[in-house]
Amino acid sequence: MSECSLYELDLSRVEFNRACGGNQGAGDDAETCVTLGAVPGAPGVFALGDSKRPDVRPLLFTVEELSAAGIDPLRFGLSV
Repeated sequence: MSECSLYELDLSRVEFNRACGGNQGAGDDAETCVTLGAVPGAPGVFALGDSKRPDVRPLLFTVEELSAAGIDPLRFGLSV
């Protein structure tokens, strides 16, 4: 899939998983979490969002781009 068409994908069926951590002592409500979900119908494409801003459209990345950034979908319980 070409990068220029990533943002034309339908994200309505993406199921997001959360990976949290780093906010020591702030409580669960203040925890900043990254969300990641596989985009159905687009193998190897993932949507990366922010649990504090669910209304903002997530960024889209290929599995290769996530790997280059040091993000492992397995940490989110997702297979590649």
